[in-house]
Amino acid sequence: MTATPTHHASPEGAKAAANAVLSVRHLTTSFRAEGGTVTAVDDVSFDLAPGETLGIVGESGCGKTVTSKSIMRLLPEHITRYGPRSEVQFDGQNLIRASKNEMRKVRGNRIAMIFQEPMTSLNPVFQIGWQLDEALKYHTKMNKRERRDRAIEMLRLVEIPNPERRITEYPHQLSGGMRQRVMIAMALCCEPEILIADEPTTALDVTIQAQILDLMNSLKEKVGTAIMLITHDLGVVATVCDRVLVMYAGRVIEEGPVGKIFHEARHPYTRALLESIPKRGRKVPGAKLPSIPGIVPSLRELPVGCRFEARCRYSDGTKCVRDEPELTPTVDGRPVRCHYPMGTPAERKPHEVHGEPG
Repeated sequence: MTATPTHHASPEGAKAAANAVLSVRHLTTSFRAEGGTVTAVDDVSFDLAPGETLGIVGESGCGKTVTSKSIMRLLPEHITRYGPRSEVQFDGQNLIRASKNEMRKVRGNRIAMIFQEPMTSLNPVFQIGWQLDEALKYHTKMNKRERRDRAIEMLRLVEIPNPERRITEYPHQLSGGMRQRVMIAMALCCEPEILIADEPTTALDVTIQAQILDLMNSLKEKVGTAIMLITHDLGVVATVCDRVLVMYAGRVIEEGPVGKIFHEARHPYTRALLESIPKRGRKVPGAKLPSIPGIVPSLRELPVGCRFEARCRYSDGTKCVRDEPELTPTVDGRPVRCHYPMGTPAERKPHEVHGEPG
């Protein structure tokens, strides 16, 4: 198995690195489990620029959420191990090596996070206002009246009607969309430099999803917060992201600006994900949506070569099976982890090994 020695940023990624608010280098996260160690995030590197929205995409189990929780140090310490070279650089400090007290000062204050299901994050027995007040009490020097005014201001900012009344209500009295807005208000109340949003719209209906995405875009313009958006929904990525990181089986396999990823994807996995998106006006009666055959390999039994090889239409059956590709810049400077990147002189035709075209 070949390790990637350096982080090859795209031209846009290089710009992010030049003034990055967050730099992740060689992030490796493993868990102690029965029968050995499982590595869920393997040598991941990227940068996040101020005011940028970076999308991290991939199927379930590819390492997106573990990446975000590794950055925030929210994983169970008794089973979690970070690689010796792992770095999460924020304001001159490596958060992986920070003390618990140092992390408490960062979490919810300078780096905030919102989760997929707000009912698991909001305390059901406390009023909304109390929960907003707790973050402000811990991270600011505001008095009680100032904190109440700030809580109302934040609820108004996320477009919750009658905020003066809402702060006295409990989570179960709010709709799913309202609860997600409260989570965003809590995350932004201390004006963090970074907001990590882990599948923030998955549990919501389509109309509410659009409202939340519009809200996040609007707040980014107003507050200037950099956003790291974790999702499996490429439609969401197209709507709000500036740059995209594609992950597969714990590895970054492609990186680039959202337009390039959507129109000139280099990795067969990225192309397959895009092909599975429903296209307006292209529905054929009785036809099924394209899907990627097979499943993501078990992290306990990763292949020696390319981790996508068993599902790839472009495998050569030899080098792809034997050697794991490195994350290498292609002709346009975008990093891709593939021996035969699409749209380059090295590109192969599909089905040369894995059967005939269907």
